[in-house]
Amino acid sequence: MELIHRFIDTVTGEVVDKPYTKKELDELKINQKRIDAELAEAEAKAQAKATAESKLAALGLTTDDLRALGL
Repeated sequence: MELIHRFIDTVTGEVVDKPYTKKELDELKINQKRIDAELAEAEAKAQAKATAESKLAALGLTTDDLRALGL
């Protein structure tokens, strides 16, 4: 499957399709890997937070309780 840029001239209505260059495709792949890594990191942080909050709840504490204690 070939990826294309679609350019639309809003004045004339002309539509031009142009295939991505190898350099543009490489940049897309690099950006996608970076986005995937950032998403995985955010998901790991959210999971760690949820785990910590469930442990606190088991002890009868909330995150507000810890803030009040300065922790």
